[in-house]
Amino acid sequence: MEEPNTLHYNYLIYKPFGYLSQFTNNDVSKHKKKLLGKLFDFPKNIMAIGRLDEKTEGLLLLTTNGKTSQFVRSSKFEKEYYAQVDGDISTDAIIKLQKGVEIGLEKGKYITKPCKAFKVEPIPNFPDRGKKIRDERHGPTSWVSITLTEGKFRQVRKMTAAVGFPTLRLLRVRIGDFTIGKMQPGEVIMIKDLIKTSN
Repeated sequence: MEEPNTLHYNYLIYKPFGYLSQFTNNDVSKHKKKLLGKLFDFPKNIMAIGRLDEKTEGLLLLTTNGKTSQFVRSSKFEKEYYAQVDGDISTDAIIKLQKGVEIGLEKGKYITKPCKAFKVEPIPNFPDRGKKIRDERHGPTSWVSITLTEGKFRQVRKMTAAVGFPTLRLLRVRIGDFTIGKMQPGEVIMIKDLIKTSN
């Protein structure tokens, strides 16, 4: 059982494209994958609070405190994502995202909860991800902000695809009151308290 005065560590990290949101890898097929431990000398028992898939970039919170992890993963904390989508996203598509759309999950179909969504203008100036999105000759792209209080598997990508605008690039820019700000890919910031600071 954990001692009440155990010292815990908390971090903000800008997860780069191509990294897994984990520190150890027991999957033989993924031994060559990049792990978060390559970015910083983290303490023992560190864990990512929620995950971003390999192709998703942006803000990730890390902690050694299990109770903190459980609280931040709850619906009390908003998670905001910026998605670059294929095409000039329409007002109708934005309204559908706001109201909730049907996506597929392992257990069947699911209607997403109502959420905040809007077209992002002007175009955000994020650091280069290191891999080209696609050639501009294939048509226009646009950016949309989607703020969720739930986190189904690949939810944002499935939501934008459901309204006809597949996601080309995806970044998480905010968790609660924590924002990615001017952080750079791979940057790690130690913070004192994830819960008190964000309430």
